[in-house]
Order: sequence, then C-alpha cells, then structure tokens
Amino acid sequence: MIPTADELARYTLDRQHPLTRTWVDDATRLKSLAEVHADPDLLLATDLEIAALRVERFAPGQPAESMLNYWLPVGADLHAMVSMRFEGLDPTKPFVDATPMTRAPSTADLPALAAVAREVYGIHNPHYVRLWSAEAGIPGTQPDRRFFAAPISQLQPHDVPPELALVQARGVDHYDEAQRAYDAVDAAHPHHTEEASLQDREDLAESAEEGLLFDITVDGEWAGYAAGVDNPEDSLGLPAYVVREMILAPKYRGRGYGRHLSALLAQALPDPTRILIGTIHAANQGARTAAQTAGRKDIGGWLQLPL
Repeated sequence: MIPTADELARYTLDRQHPLTRTWVDDATRLKSLAEVHADPDLLLATDLEIAALRVERFAPGQPAESMLNYWLPVGADLHAMVSMRFEGLDPTKPFVDATPMTRAPSTADLPALAAVAREVYGIHNPHYVRLWSAEAGIPGTQPDRRFFAAPISQLQPHDVPPELALVQARGVDHYDEAQRAYDAVDAAHPHHTEEASLQDREDLAESAEEGLLFDITVDGEWAGYAAGVDNPEDSLGLPAYVVREMILAPKYRGRGYGRHLSALLAQALPDPTRILIGTIHAANQGARTAAQTAGRKDIGGWLQLPL
C-alpha cells in the first residue's frame, strides 16, 4: 500500500541532518514536506495521463506505466518510492530517484536498490539511482550534489570589500554576459559543464519579477548575478529561499569576492526569518569552500549508485 503524504513526510524528516531540526519546528516542516510528497510524488504514482505526457516528452513509444512512481519493498525492512527522472530534463540523461524511504540506506541495501531500478525502469536504460543521505556518503556510491544551508539571521556579511555590492536587478539585461562568464569557466575547467550551468533566461526573469535577482557590482560595474527562488520542492521542507544563480564574470574572479556572496544575497532577500539553501556539486570545491566560509553548513546531499 502506498503511504500517505503525511507518512512520507515523516520518513523524510527522520532522515534529515540533526542541525536542521534545530532551525525549524517539526510541525512546520512536516506540513511543507507533505505538500511536496502529495504533488509530485503521490500524484505521479497514480496519474496515467501525466505519465503519458512524460512518455511523449522523454521516451516516445514506451508504455505510460513506465513513467509512474512506485512504492516498493527493497529487502526485508526497507521500502522506497522510485521514480523516473532526467537530468536537466534531458532525455539522454535518465536516472532513477529513490529519495523517499522508510529509513536511511546502507551499503548492504545497494544491490537490491539497483535490482529494483533495473526491473522497473530498465526500459529507459537509467544511468544510476539517486539516493539521499544526511551523511557524507555511503560506500559503494558516488557523490552528486550537496546541500549547503543556514538561517539568514546567521549569515551576516563581514569584511566585505567596499567596492563589492548587490543591487536589485529589474531584468536580465546582462544575461549574455553571464553566459560568457560560464563559457569562460567551462573553457578553463572542462569538468565544470557537469557541475553547473547558467539558469534559463526565463527563470532569472521570474526571479527578477519577484525581487529575487541581484546584479553583483564592483565599483558600480556589473560583475555577475546572484539570485534566489521561493521553491519548497528543493528546500527539504525548510521555509527557505533556494539559491538559483551565483556567477562572477571572469575579470572579477580570484579576488576573494566569492566568499562574501552568500551572506550578501541572504541579507538582500526580503524575508530574514527564512533559511538560505542551495546545492553545489561535490566536485566543485571552490563553490563549496565559498559557501562554508560564508557560514552555510553541509546538511547532506544526493548520491549516485551506478547501474
């Protein structure tokens, strides 16, 4: 029997980093998590019309049932909800998500998890199973993205160079410059393309409309973008702003500005009672160091179980 949204919320909360349980009361968090589990998790477990639309987009010709979510036993004492996903909505990058679980997975569970993924979604040739862990990792898996977060009240700027500032952006006039900044980093570090990419123009425009997009300026000149988004689906049930974008133009990199950006963004956002949370690829050591220097804590992350 498929659990209720409230039951899934409890399973999810029980697996979160202990530090985050001190930031927000459990009742508030359970309510937010239940909403996320109701839609999309449970909706995608029963709605064949949505499943058919997903097939049409990602795998034409395959049965609609192959895009449904399933709540399945994985060994004797573990159940997981598995779902078919695609990195960046790219049909060539399929993977299986197995985040909602009755308990934290261990190395001993990995063969059964892989077997379930192949049995249910093998028709799509998924590359890996994505798992969640509040710990640093699980032997037998590979690191994916880590979540870095802190209450905005704890992210206070200090020793900020006087020339560095964030100014609320009214639009995405510098989008092409931001793309060139990403291109420059990709050229210098080819692996960067797998770690981060510029958000769509439409997404940044949405942040601008909501007052959550900021121009990073140095001596009054545009130097990059910092943006947030109000998105509970990626916030682990926390009342949070999620970091949507943070990029410096090449000429301003290497000056120590990056370590100040999280705190500056946090203080520029409209609701100081929230948490600032964002994901950073485990291999992006520079971004991880900058986030931690600013005061954000590593509160867990996704892992990949190769198939």
